[in-house]
Amino acid sequence: DAPFAFSGPCMHEAIFSDNGFAEGLTTLDLAKALIDEGFHPMTMYFPLVVHGAMLVEPTETESKAGLDQFIAALRSLAERARAGDESLKAAPVHA
Repeated sequence: DAPFAFSGPCMHEAIFSDNGFAEGLTTLDLAKALIDEGFHPMTMYFPLVVHGAMLVEPTETESKAGLDQFIAALRSLAERARAGDESLKAAPVHA
């Protein structure tokens, strides 16, 4: 869920929430699973006005290919979280 998606263009950061995750799965579960995908987790639980906030701020040095890989990983993990994939709670497994 992107609670501010319709408030205008995104300049340098994007905020997502855990709204829609299956019961029992949290932002922390998704962040730890990102480690297994080879990515540093996003800022979690900020801003405080967004429940389960995930603040993504890619740096200017990230390539388009790197951003595309991150987006694909985040989408895949979000789908698993919505579906209630309990294996996310065991992450990180490979780190």
